[in-house]
Amino acid sequence: MEPWLGPKAARLSPGRPVLLLWVSALSVSVSSLASPSPSPGPRIRTSYNLGRTFLGLDKCNACIGTSICKKFFKEEIRFDSWLASPLGLPPDYLPSYPANYSDDSKTWRPVEVSRLISKQQSDISDRRICASAAAPKTCSIERVLRKTGRFQKWLQAKRLTPDLVRGLPSPFLRCPSQRLLDRVVRRYAEVADAGSIFMGHFTDRDKLRLLYTLAVSAHPILLQIFPGAEGWPLPKYLGSCGRFAVSTSTSPLRDFYGAGPDQAADLAYQLLGVLESLRTNDLNYFFYFTHVDAGTFGILNNGQLFIRDASALGVIDRQEGSPAAAGAGESKDVFSCLLSGCQAELPSCYGIPEKQSLVLVCRQLLPRLLQRKFPSPVQEEIDSALDQCGEDARPDPEVLGAASRLKDILRPLRTCDPRFAYRYPDCKYNDKF
Repeated sequence: MEPWLGPKAARLSPGRPVLLLWVSALSVSVSSLASPSPSPGPRIRTSYNLGRTFLGLDKCNACIGTSICKKFFKEEIRFDSWLASPLGLPPDYLPSYPANYSDDSKTWRPVEVSRLISKQQSDISDRRICASAAAPKTCSIERVLRKTGRFQKWLQAKRLTPDLVRGLPSPFLRCPSQRLLDRVVRRYAEVADAGSIFMGHFTDRDKLRLLYTLAVSAHPILLQIFPGAEGWPLPKYLGSCGRFAVSTSTSPLRDFYGAGPDQAADLAYQLLGVLESLRTNDLNYFFYFTHVDAGTFGILNNGQLFIRDASALGVIDRQEGSPAAAGAGESKDVFSCLLSGCQAELPSCYGIPEKQSLVLVCRQLLPRLLQRKFPSPVQEEIDSALDQCGEDARPDPEVLGAASRLKDILRPLRTCDPRFAYRYPDCKYNDKF
């Protein structure tokens, strides 16, 4: 047992790692984490136990990438007073964990350690993998997955092609074009950047990590290949380890349902703008949600809205089109069945309407954000536009038109002040903001 040192003490101790990640489950408020002050005191060295019980790496080191693993296992993550096990490990049932991250041990920024799948889904996934090999309840998951026919095809492949991902349950891969899959390989952050569409620089384990990630949740892949730095409405990807991913922290939209009129109008306006950018963008990809909830979208400290959870995001390549056989002859294997029943069916590549994401958002999220916030007759105009936007029976042009009218109503209801730092002070001088 050795004394635990907080971030400040760590800066003054020679030989200590300079990159630290401090995680706390005592508060759900991301904004309160800007200046962590963990209580000093003895702590048990928990690196091995952390990997085994929290990250699941003893079960499947191939789960996802390794870019954040060294930060975990080199004691570069500092847990505060967790309320779970005697070892002081974080409770393994929470969907996400607020954290503070520093790459120089001086400047800290809030990040989020998010679970790709729930604890229950992880257990189901493990059991299905072992059952596929007629193994007992526990087995070497990596060894089982390496022996599958799908992975053997991956080992022989020089390029990631649609037939290699056909049958995987992620909406992201329902309609995979070659252009989209080449983008995955070129921008996969867990291997050295070779600037190539070919997988010659991937090790066998790199291929297995990528395959497993795509089968479980495409969220970390989407963050890598459509980065916020290029204008995509996604938070910054920092790394992944085991069944967890680390990204820039956002507060879920549900936390803002009680916001004042100007903030509610600003967030609703941003949300409609995000959906518009997903429908029409320079790369000619059409993104759509298969479902949304109050945790799908999140807000940064500067007031900007992002997609917080991209696991339900599908992509259709309008430039190259979808492979002709994408919906036919799909082979079901253990990778198809990790999270849900093997018989689960996804919608056809060719049946996704333009209005789909708008209908979901206008029906399920915006009413809770905008209800009873504005004086009459503005509130009546908002409610009417929401009703039309959220009506699935209406044709696409009518839904898109209702969304456009709603944006026009909301635009003048926003204010220009420092609370909306993502567009202030630009909003003073440019009508665009």
